[in-house]
Amino acid sequence: MPTEEFTSVWTRPKRGRRREQPALSQEQIVAEAIKLLDAEGLEALTMRKLGAALGAVATAVYWHVANKDELLELVVDEVYGEIDVPEVTDPGQWRAAAESSARSLRSMIVRHPWMASTLANVGMNYLGPNLMRVSDAMLGVYTTAGFELIEADQASQTVLGYVIGIASIEAATVTQLKRSGKDMQEWRAAVWPAALAAAEPYPQMRALYAAYGDVDLEAGSEDAFSYGLTRILDGLEARLR
Repeated sequence: MPTEEFTSVWTRPKRGRRREQPALSQEQIVAEAIKLLDAEGLEALTMRKLGAALGAVATAVYWHVANKDELLELVVDEVYGEIDVPEVTDPGQWRAAAESSARSLRSMIVRHPWMASTLANVGMNYLGPNLMRVSDAMLGVYTTAGFELIEADQASQTVLGYVIGIASIEAATVTQLKRSGKDMQEWRAAVWPAALAAAEPYPQMRALYAAYGDVDLEAGSEDAFSYGLTRILDGLEARLR
């Protein structure tokens, strides 16, 4: 049976500009798609809606991308470029760089909540230059630390998996708040009594909710994220020793 050919916006030949097409750049398309995704989410993005937002017919968009999958490849790569990974030249710098890049990834996901559901496909299915650059830099953090190449990749993927998991929960909260029209405090005030009532028959959960009390939810999220990231980096540092 013949192997199905892998297709990607990054591997197919680029089309030349057609004289009859209005001036509509790939950069414009990607920027507008990100605006739509940030405002309405992944399920709301259609080629027709994107064309309308750009003041162009959908066929003008299709000149740059063959389908929605290709559009998402471009959009994901553009947003992935927002991740900042410090350059590391000294093994003693690796942990600070790993923490900084993890926090940058988390911030990117929270800024663009729709990214949480696309990151499971990031890897060999996405071949964009920003993703390659960021992945290369992240791998360099761990090889400079002293890990052999394969274990450096495993260490990097462990941190990435943790950050994506936590940030996905935070992104879901951001999306829920946007849909409800409430801020975090208003949402807590509405939900907390029902949560306390639901936890009442369960002693550990009841005690946990009581312990959190009036803790600021955003500060609590930051503490929880920092706790998990610190423990993972502690383990990797111990492994290096």
